[in-house]
Amino acid sequence: MLKVRKLMESFDYAIAGIIYSVTTQRNMKIHVTVAIAVLLLGLWADLSRLELLALLFAVFLVFVTEMLNTAIEAAVDIASPGFHPLAGIAKNVAAGAVLLAAVNSLIVGFMLFYDKANPLALFVLLHVKRSPVHITLTAFLVLLLVMLLLKSHRRMPGLLTGIPSAVSALAFALSTAISFITENLFVASLSYFIAFLVAHSRLETRRHTFYEIVAGA
Repeated sequence: MLKVRKLMESFDYAIAGIIYSVTTQRNMKIHVTVAIAVLLLGLWADLSRLELLALLFAVFLVFVTEMLNTAIEAAVDIASPGFHPLAGIAKNVAAGAVLLAAVNSLIVGFMLFYDKANPLALFVLLHVKRSPVHITLTAFLVLLLVMLLLKSHRRMPGLLTGIPSAVSALAFALSTAISFITENLFVASLSYFIAFLVAHSRLETRRHTFYEIVAGA
């Protein structure tokens, strides 16, 4: 019974660590949100057992590295409260591990979903391109008016801050335009990846919150 009790306590500590990471770490929240969307997409794409295993491995690898990064940062802060070059190296290496895991997940996701998403993407692009010009202009005007309306509710209105993120909106709009022009899923994926980096930079510089960036995108 004592061994079982210790085992249950170990599980409790582990679950508490997971909950702490999700509730306190902004990047972990983003990873969880993206993971839910990707897994739902995997169900829609009807992945095989091996493909689903590869997807799950990539997702959980990001989770593990992000949690290790959090643990290393906490340990370094305790050991070295002040600035120290080695402390900075430890944090940078841990952050680099998270970046590699994230890049790996992007590669895995691209390889799994490219063939399945390409026909659907081409169908959507052709359907939009064949739409009358006035429909496109009207949709753009509605989007612009909605953005101006949302911005007008702020005390200090401006395009560079607040909801929605105008920079993210512009980045994803350009990516969409590139997708329409090229009609190539690979080029479209690269353009959206660049737009994602632009949106992530707004998050890192704290010019916008995660939800403001999503609204703009």
